Amino acid sequence: MTATAEMETRGEAARELLRAKLAGAEGVCVTCSFQAEDMVVLHLAREIAPDVPVIFLETGYHFAETIAYRDRMTAEWGLNLINVASAQSVAEQEAEFGILNRTAPDRCCAMRKVGPLFRALEEYRVWVTGLRRQQSKSRAHLQVEESFALPSGHVLEKLNPLAEWTTRDVWQYAETRGIPLLPLYELGYVSIGCEPCTSLPTDPNDPRSGRWGGQKLECGIHLQGQ
Repeated sequence: MTATAEMETRGEAARELLRAKLAGAEGVCVTCSFQAEDMVVLHLAREIAPDVPVIFLETGYHFAETIAYRDRMTAEWGLNLINVASAQSVAEQEAEFGILNRTAPDRCCAMRKVGPLFRALEEYRVWVTGLRRQQSKSRAHLQVEESFALPSGHVLEKLNPLAEWTTRDVWQYAETRGIPLLPLYELGYVSIGCEPCTSLPTDPNDPRSGRWGGQKLECGIHLQGQ
C-alpha cells in the first residue's frame, strides 16, 4: 500500500468515527491550537458538523503568527470559534506572581491553559482532539476513544481520531485537501505552543524537544483532572 493510500485509509477510519459520534449530536467540541494535526481533525469534523464549537486557549503568550493564522482560518472556514482565557490578564498575572513561564512553567500552564480549558469543557460531553501517539513518548499509549474525568467529576468522551496517524499522514492530508498550515513550520518549528516556551527542536527525533526548554512534555490539559 502506498503512503497516500495509507493516509486515505486512516482518513476514512477517522471520518467514520466522527460520523458515528458527531452526526446530529449535541454537546460536542473540538479543541484547536491551530497546529497541523488540529487543522486536519477540524477539517474532518466539520465535514460532519460544520458549526461544531472550536475551543482555542488564548493564553496571551502566543506567537503573533499563531494569532494571525487563527484569525485567517476562522474567517476563511467560518469557524464557530470560542476563545478561552484565564480570568487574569498576562499583565495582572505577571504583576502578582512574576514571569511564571520562566520560574514555574507548570503553574503558568495551570493558570493559563489547564484551568480555563477544564472550566470550558464542563459544558460538553464529547471532546475531539488532534492528538497522535507519534508526537511524544507521553502519548505512546493514546487510545482513539477514551473517557476523561474533569476535577469536578464531570466525565467526557474524548476522541482522538488521529491517534495512529504519522506526521507524514498529517502533512499529506493537508496538502491533498489544500489546507494552508501555520507559517511557523516554514521556520523549522515542529511543535508550537506559547512563544516564551517554544523553541526550535533540540532533538530531530523528538518533535516536542523544543517545548519548555526540555523541562517537561505536557502542559497538563491532556492529563486526567486531579
